Amino acid sequence: EVQLQASGGGLVQAGGSLRLSCVASGFTIDDYNIGWFRQVPGKEREGISCMSSGDRRTYYVDSVKGRFTIASDNAENAVYLQMNSLKPEDTAVYYCARDPICIPGLQVMGMHAENWGQGTLVTVSS
Repeated sequence: EVQLQASGGGLVQAGGSLRLSCVASGFTIDDYNIGWFRQVPGKEREGISCMSSGDRRTYYVDSVKGRFTIASDNAENAVYLQMNSLKPEDTAVYYCARDPICIPGLQVMGMHAENWGQGTLVTVSS
């Protein structure tokens, strides 16, 4: 069964760090673009980072550039999102998914994504 499971969320103070994990099963992450998304209740889901298949290039939306880092571990078949210098506006439910569109910030990112995990809540207190 193809699955992606996100974890690692929690409550952190502004300026703190968290590392989110996205563990894949049923497929090899290297064969797909893997995107990280977040959604605040009442707002649209936002694609914030992506790692492309094959060459593993990384992409970020401007709001997280320089603070978040996406990385992969083929042995673990997982993609991680290291989040530093967290801000209250980063508070959201974070998801990972396979996505043919690997352009964070582009509205179409996420529309054709598949295998959404259950999401993990990140809360940043001020």
